[in-house]
Amino acid sequence: MIDRSEIPLDTPIEPVPAKAERPALRIARDFVQSPAAVIGLIGFLVIATAAILAPWITPQNPYDLAQLDIMEGRLPPLAESFAGQTWWLGTDDQGRDMLSAIIYGLRISLAVGASSTLAALLIGAGLGLVAAYYGGKVETAIMRVVDLQLSFPAILVALILLAILGRGVDKVVIALIIVQWAYYARTIRGTALVERSKEYVEAARCLALGSRRILFHHLLPNCLPPLIVIATVQVANAIALEATLSFLGVGVPITEPSLGLLISNGYGYMLSGDYWISFFPGIALLITIVCINLMGDQLRDILNPRLQR
Repeated sequence: MIDRSEIPLDTPIEPVPAKAERPALRIARDFVQSPAAVIGLIGFLVIATAAILAPWITPQNPYDLAQLDIMEGRLPPLAESFAGQTWWLGTDDQGRDMLSAIIYGLRISLAVGASSTLAALLIGAGLGLVAAYYGGKVETAIMRVVDLQLSFPAILVALILLAILGRGVDKVVIALIIVQWAYYARTIRGTALVERSKEYVEAARCLALGSRRILFHHLLPNCLPPLIVIATVQVANAIALEATLSFLGVGVPITEPSLGLLISNGYGYMLSGDYWISFFPGIALLITIVCINLMGDQLRDILNPRLQR
């Protein structure tokens, strides 16, 4: 046992090294320190929860013909139905409750945005890793296809694809996957080129590890931060693109709820004063995209070391 009286008073005391903070905890701590990101997260959770619970929280199924009454069409906000029920956001020309239609429309928008982004991320990340790791003719072939696709506007490519595939939720998802994958392929290829020349990849090659293990166990985890940021932003872009396609009449069919389709249905009544048919779906679409972008901007600041103070 050490006698403290024998230690000279001028002996410097070594500080106890602080325990390293886990990256996930650091990201969560930095995320909640941003009021804008917290507002975006809360807003997105409220929107997603409402969309999931739509059959139980909405006063009407807007796409069940048995629940519609055309005599109650184009009622203004806060109007009452013949049964005494209040339509908080009014009704459209078919007698649909706009609040119910918006919540049901959010289900399609979020599902299309999330599924298309996830599938495009998997395809683009895989092709980008392969291009960066093998190089040569494989990289040239993949990147020429990427450059060719990115040279055309996304909306133009989606319109051409839907003109060939036809209308439908599944057709819109396929079109958005084809439109988005090139962004992820180019991003992960640039990141993987930097990581490929580092020591841990050379060590894995010296240990004769398989290419699949090096790609997905070593390269991919170190390329995830930029992919997470782009995926967050691309979800918002996919939702906006789906709404644009539905507004133009080539996206979701009229039998399915969609925010873009709701905006399109009410566009013809704007001049007659029935603004609410297009206005409230547009506001819902705007709030959804803003909430997702607020989270994406904060994730970009956290995961990009150049933007950290």
